[in-house]
Amino acid sequence: MKFSELWLREWVNPTIDSNALAEQMTMFGLEVNSIDAVANNYADVVVGQIVECDYHPNNEQLLIVKVNINKSNLININCNDVSCRKTLKVAVHIVESDDKLLQGKLCSFAELGIRDYYHNIGIIELPIDAPIGDNLSNYLKLYDKIFDFSVTPNRADCLGIVGIAREIAIINKLPLKRFFTQSVAPLIINILPINVIDSIACPRYIGRVIKNINSRMNTPLWIKEKLRRSGISLVNVVIDITNYILLEFGQPINVFDLNKINGGLIIRRAKPKEKITLLNGYKATLTSETLVVADHSKVLSIAGIIGGIDSSFTCASSHIFLEAAFFNPLVIRGQARKYGVNTEASLRYERGIDPMLTLHVIERATSLILDICGGQPGPVINVTNTAALPKPATIILRRKKLDSLIGYIIPDQEIIDILSRIGCKITNITHGWQILTPHWRFDIETEENIIEEITRIYGYDKIPHVPIRSNLLIQQSHKETILPLERAKYLLVDRGYYEAITYSFVDPKIQKLLYPGHVMLHLRNPLSLEMSAMRLSMLPGLICAVIYNNNRQQKNIRLFESGSCFIPSKNVDEGIRQNLLLSGVKTGCRFDEHWSTKHQQADFYDIKGDIEAILELTGKLDQFEFKAQEQSVLHPGQCAAINLNSETVGWVGMIHPELEEKLNLSYSIFVFELLWSKINQRKIPKATFLSPFPTTYRDIAIVVKEHIRAADVTTECKHILKTKLISVNIFDVYKGIGIPPGFKSLAMRLILQSDNSTLEEEKISTIISECIELLKKRFQASLRDEHYKEKWNL
Repeated sequence: MKFSELWLREWVNPTIDSNALAEQMTMFGLEVNSIDAVANNYADVVVGQIVECDYHPNNEQLLIVKVNINKSNLININCNDVSCRKTLKVAVHIVESDDKLLQGKLCSFAELGIRDYYHNIGIIELPIDAPIGDNLSNYLKLYDKIFDFSVTPNRADCLGIVGIAREIAIINKLPLKRFFTQSVAPLIINILPINVIDSIACPRYIGRVIKNINSRMNTPLWIKEKLRRSGISLVNVVIDITNYILLEFGQPINVFDLNKINGGLIIRRAKPKEKITLLNGYKATLTSETLVVADHSKVLSIAGIIGGIDSSFTCASSHIFLEAAFFNPLVIRGQARKYGVNTEASLRYERGIDPMLTLHVIERATSLILDICGGQPGPVINVTNTAALPKPATIILRRKKLDSLIGYIIPDQEIIDILSRIGCKITNITHGWQILTPHWRFDIETEENIIEEITRIYGYDKIPHVPIRSNLLIQQSHKETILPLERAKYLLVDRGYYEAITYSFVDPKIQKLLYPGHVMLHLRNPLSLEMSAMRLSMLPGLICAVIYNNNRQQKNIRLFESGSCFIPSKNVDEGIRQNLLLSGVKTGCRFDEHWSTKHQQADFYDIKGDIEAILELTGKLDQFEFKAQEQSVLHPGQCAAINLNSETVGWVGMIHPELEEKLNLSYSIFVFELLWSKINQRKIPKATFLSPFPTTYRDIAIVVKEHIRAADVTTECKHILKTKLISVNIFDVYKGIGIPPGFKSLAMRLILQSDNSTLEEEKISTIISECIELLKKRFQASLRDEHYKEKWNL
C-alpha cells in the first residue's frame, strides 16, 4: 500500500523527518518497504497564464501564445497543442537565453515524468486559482514523499490514512485531527427500496440516491494528486471521489447507475449457476455461498468484491445510488480468489472494516459529489441488524499476568495512558482493569493482545535486558541417544530423494478418499475449499506433489517430508494429537535411464530398503519387524506395518489400486510413513572386537508352509547360532514344480565366523545340522534337497 506523507501529516504532524517516521511505523507494526520522491525538483518550472493565443502566420498547426509569469515582460511561446486558450493556467519551463531574454515551453505531465497517472498527455491545465509565477513544485507539493508499506492481516484498521495517522498519534502522544462531516440535508424525497435477506452476512447497508449530477466534471487536482501518489488510476470524477474516501478512511463505497436498477436492491446469496459480467469483462458463474447485491431482475455486484457492468456508473450517468455497507468478513473471505479478482474493496472487506464508519463516508461522499458535480441528494437509507454487528471486546487485564509476560513493571498510570490513547474504555477492578476495546480494533480479543499493545506502544527498547536466572538443576543430557531427524533426511537425499514442503491444510475430498471414516479437523476460515482440512497424514500432500510433477513429465519421483499431523483425540487435553512424521513417496524406475542398465520399475522392496537404511541409523535394525497388515490406503498384498516391541511405528506399501483409479493415476506409487518420536531412540555404537579368523558361508534351502514369514525364519537362525552367525540373508523364494501346494522354498545364506579359531569343516557341519534340526522343530521345515551344497569362502 502507498500513501502520501503530506496527506498523512494533514491528520497528524509529528516533528520528525521522513526517515524517522518510517522507522517509527516499522516499529509499531507497519513495515515500510521504501520511501520515494513524488517527482524531481523542477526549480525552473513555474505557473503561468496565457493572455494571448493566435495562430502562427506561417504555420496553421502552430500557435503563438503570450504567457504571464509575473515578470515585467510577457514571454512568447510556440505551441502545437490545440487546447491552448486565453486565461488558461499552465506550467511553464523558463529558459534564459544568452542575451538575458526569457524563453519558455509549456509542459505536460509526461515531460515531468508522471505520464502514467493521467489520460490527457497534453499540456498541464492548472486550476484558475493557481498563483501566477509560483514555482510548480511548491504549488503541487512535488517535494512530497511516497511511503510504500505492508499491513499485517490483523491490522485492517490501518488500510486507510486515518488508521495510520491514529497509530502515529498514539506513538507520539499527539491529537488526531477530528473527522466530523455534517449531515447533508436531503433536497428530494427519492429513496430506493432495500431488502437485506441475509442480515448475518450483511448486518449494515447504507445508501443514498443523488440525482442530476454532472458526471463530466473534471476531478479536482488535489484529489488527482492524492490518488496518483497512492498508486490509484483515475477513472472519472465520481469514482475518483469514492476512491479518495476509500484511501482516507479504509471504507469502500460502491456507485450504481440509478437508471439501471430495476425496482430496488436485494442483498442475498446467489442462486446456483447465476451469472454476472464483472467490471473487468469476466463472465462469472456464481455459487450459492456467494453474497450478491441484486435488483428484481439481475445481479448487480458481488458484495464486497466487484461490481457488474449492467449497473456500472459511467460519464453518461446523471442519477446515482451510493452504497456503503458492512459485510461479514467470513462471508467475503475467499470469494475474490474464487472469481479471480483482487480489488481494493475485497482487501478491506476480507479483513473487516469499522462498521461505525459507513454512515460517515456516505455523508462525506455526498458532500464532495455535491461540491464538485452538483446534484440533489435524497435521504440516507439505513438498514441495520444491530445484533449481528461485531461488538467491542470486554477484557480483564490482570496486573500479575502483565508483569509476568513482560518481565518488567510498567507504572499503572502509564498503562492507563496507553490504553486511553488506543481508544479503550478502562474501569479499575481488584488486581487489574476491565477494558472495553475500540470498535475499529477487531484484532484485540484477548488479555495477551492487550499486553502486546501496551508493550508495543510503551516501546520494546525501553524494557531492560535482564539475564535469565534459574534454580533448575542441570541434568545429564541424553542427546547422543536421540537420532537427529536431519541425519535421516540427509540419508534419504543420498538415496536420491528430494525434500518436499507441503501445506498442513489439505483438500478434504482427497483426505477422505485416503482415510474414509476418519474424523478430520476443518478450518473455520480456510484459504480455499481445497485447503480447508488439517492433514491426518503427510500422504495427501506428497501424493498431490507426485501428481503435479508427473503431469510435468517427471517420471522418476522420490520425495520425502517431515512435519506434524493433526488427529482429533479425546485422550489429550486440547483434543488434538500432533504426531511428528517422516514420510516418503517413490514412483517410476529403479534407476535413471542408462545404456548399461535395463528398465526396471521400482517396487515394494526398493522402498522397504530405504526404510531399513533409516532404521539402521538407530543401531537396532534387528529389533524392528515388518509384518503384513492391511491398511485402507495401501494395496492389501503389498503393505506392511513396521513394529518395534510389538508397537506399530510406521507403514510401508503401494497405494491401493482403487485409490489409483479414483485419483486417475496410471502408475504405481509406493509410500512409507514413520512415527519419528517412536523410532528416534538410538543405541550408542561401541567398538567391538574384530575376529582375525576367516569367515565361511553355507547355503541351505528349506521348505516351509506358505504363511510362515521369512523374517521369522532368519530371526530364529540368529537366535540358534548366536555368536557364530555373522549374518543371514534370504536370496531366493520359490513356489512351483517340486514344491507341494501351500508350501514355499526359502534359500538362505548363513555366514559364520569364530572369534577364537578357524572353523573346521566338522564344526561347521555340526552347527548347520543343529540349526536345521531346530528349524524343523520350530517351523516343521524340511530340506529342499537331502544334500545341501557346501561352499567355501576363498
